[in-house]
Amino acid sequence: MRDWPLQRELLRAAAEDCMFCHGMAQEETQPDVNIVRPNRDKAASKATKAVVILLLLASAGLMVIVTFGGWSKLAGMQPIDIAYILVYLIMAYYVARWNRGVLPIAAALAIILGIFAAIAGPAWFDRDKTGFADPALPAGVLGLITLLIVPVQVLLIAFAMRGFQQAWNVEVEVPEGETYQPDVHQPRTA
Repeated sequence: MRDWPLQRELLRAAAEDCMFCHGMAQEETQPDVNIVRPNRDKAASKATKAVVILLLLASAGLMVIVTFGGWSKLAGMQPIDIAYILVYLIMAYYVARWNRGVLPIAAALAIILGIFAAIAGPAWFDRDKTGFADPALPAGVLGLITLLIVPVQVLLIAFAMRGFQQAWNVEVEVPEGETYQPDVHQPRTA
């Protein structure tokens, strides 16, 4: 029974060492502050965000056309195409919410999709001959759309990396009643 006071002391010491508890207590005692994200207010950041969203949606749209236009001839790739479409739509949603973390993932997936499209495009043109069964859309059209995916992915890679460099996650705490001034307020990353 002598160990109970020692255990209580150890538990109390562990609770006092907890960074989460101290962090919560600090925030309660801080004066009211407004969080300002200065890099999100820049025109270049807004334009990059819009272009990345547009490219993600355009990629998903082109993949939908190729997937459903050539459904019968995709040789088991339908689940992968549908997964890619869903992932691109989800990433567009997160980019619209200024989530910078999905931008490198978008660039990496765009590299993979661009390679697949560059290889698959000529194969659709090879099917545009007599003796081959036609998919829902003509094989030449599917080949053209598949090859259009390649430059869209190159643009997506470039703009996603540009957006990542713009540091959308930088936050500045500005005391209530003050306006943000870059030379006075120090930024921190979120």
